[in-house]
Amino acid sequence: QVQLVDSGGGLVQAGGSLRLSCAASGRTFIGYHMGWFRQAPGKEREFVAAIRSDNGNTVYADSVKGRFTISRDNAKNTVALQMNSLKPEDTANYYCAAGSQLSTYDLLFGARYRYWGQGTQVTVSS
Repeated sequence: QVQLVDSGGGLVQAGGSLRLSCAASGRTFIGYHMGWFRQAPGKEREFVAAIRSDNGNTVYADSVKGRFTISRDNAKNTVALQMNSLKPEDTANYYCAAGSQLSTYDLLFGARYRYWGQGTQVTVSS
């Protein structure tokens, strides 16, 4: 079992920044690929970013590329999502997720992840 706790959400003006954090406990964090997903009201959950456990390679949704950065600290069992140049359309509940034995393609799909955080709300005002 891996327990994930998301934090760092809040209300920010367009153009501002937020840093989300996901703290993991339980089984060995280092062996899990980590992803961030988001879900806005009335919309389906969508992929935001992911980072592999084996080589640290990252993947981003086109909508956040160049603005968001995912990183992990294996010593602290945390993964972060630095969000810059935020837009109103970034407003959503953000979830971190952990999965193992995933190809880079698999990282894009929430159904491939086994463990999920509780979510943290990000609201960007215009």
